[in-house]
Amino acid sequence: MTWEQVLAWRMRRQYLLERATPSALVDVVARIGGLHAQVMSCVELSLWARVDGLTAEDVREALWRQRTLVKLWAMRGTLHVLPARDLGVWLAGLGTYRDGWSMYSMHDPLMHELAETVGHALRGTLLTRAELAAEVGRLSGSIATGESLQGGWGGSLKPASFLGKLCFAPSDGQRVRFTHPDTWIGAAPVRPDEDAAIAEIVRRFLGAYGPATPVDLGGWWGATRREAKRMLALVDDQVTEVDVEGEPYWMLTDQVGELAATEPSEVVRLLPGFDQWTVCASRRVGPRSRPGPGAPALDPRHRTRIYRLQGWVSPVLLVDGRVEGVWRHERKGRRLLVDVETFRRLSRKTRESIEAEAMRLAAFLGGVLELTLTSG
Repeated sequence: MTWEQVLAWRMRRQYLLERATPSALVDVVARIGGLHAQVMSCVELSLWARVDGLTAEDVREALWRQRTLVKLWAMRGTLHVLPARDLGVWLAGLGTYRDGWSMYSMHDPLMHELAETVGHALRGTLLTRAELAAEVGRLSGSIATGESLQGGWGGSLKPASFLGKLCFAPSDGQRVRFTHPDTWIGAAPVRPDEDAAIAEIVRRFLGAYGPATPVDLGGWWGATRREAKRMLALVDDQVTEVDVEGEPYWMLTDQVGELAATEPSEVVRLLPGFDQWTVCASRRVGPRSRPGPGAPALDPRHRTRIYRLQGWVSPVLLVDGRVEGVWRHERKGRRLLVDVETFRRLSRKTRESIEAEAMRLAAFLGGVLELTLTSG
C-alpha cells in the first residue's frame, strides 16, 4: 500500500473527503476520537472542516444545552470534547492512567481520596474553581487541600477528570465552572471493564488513524511503547499487519480491503490549530521517510512550523492529505483576513480550492473575505 492511499483513507474516515451533515455532529466527534479543546474556537473549526452547513451555535448547542458532548481532561491530560453517549468507555480507559500521577506529587490513595472529594463537592451542582476549592476544603477539613486546586493548569484536577468525578460546565462570565459527569449527562455512564474499554479505544484509534504503530498509539494515548504494545495485544485477533511502502503497520482486519481499494484524493482543507489530524497522525509519518516535497503527510523540514513551543499546534493547509502550509485568520470589523502560506508553489487548481475553502470559512465566521496567499 502507498502513503497516498493511507492518507486518502484517513481523510475519508475523518470526514475530510466527504463532509457530514449537522445532524451527524456527534458521530463525527465519536469517529475521530474526540476533539482537542484547549482552544474552544478550534473545536468549532475542527467540526466546520468536517461538517457541511454547520454553525458555531450548533456546536455550542450540543455541548452546553443538549449535553450530547462533554468537555473534560482526557488523553495525555489534555482538554478534549467527547461524546456523552461514549463517556463510560472513555472514563473506563482513562481510569487506567496511573504512572503519570507522580507529576502531581501525590500517591495513588491520596489522589483517589481527593478525586472522590471533588466528585462529592460537584454532584448536583455547578461550581467555579474558587467555589470548588472552598467546598473541597470544607469537606476534607483541610483548607490547604482545597487551595491546592487553585494553582497551575488544572494538574490537581486532572485525576478527578480521569476517574469520572469532574467535567466542565458552562462558564459564569469569565469564570470556568465544573460539575460531576453524572450530573451533566443525567445518569452515571455505564463503564465496561478496563480491558474491554482499552480494546474499544484501540479499535477507534485504528479506525481513524490507522494503519499505525505502537509508537503512534502510545503517542496519542499517552502510553509508553511497552504499554501501547499491551494495548494492541488486546485486539490481536482483530488487527492485521500491513506493508506501507516497505514498513510494517497495524490496522483493523475488516478495514484492510477498504484501504487497499482507496484511490489517492484531490482535496484541499483548512484545519485549525490542535486539529486531531495534525496532532494524532501526521507528526509521526515524515521522520521515517524521505524529506522533501515527496515526503508523506509532512515534510520534516517544516515540522517546527507546525509543532511549536509550549505544545502549540498550528492551523494547517491540507492538500491530498499532506500538510502543505500554514494559515491564520483575523477579524477586523466586517472583514475576515485569511493569510495562507504554502511551503511550495502549488497548482492553479489547488490555489482555487484554497480560495473556495477560505470563502467557506468566511461564511462560517460571518465576515467579508480578504485572502492573502503566499508561497514559502
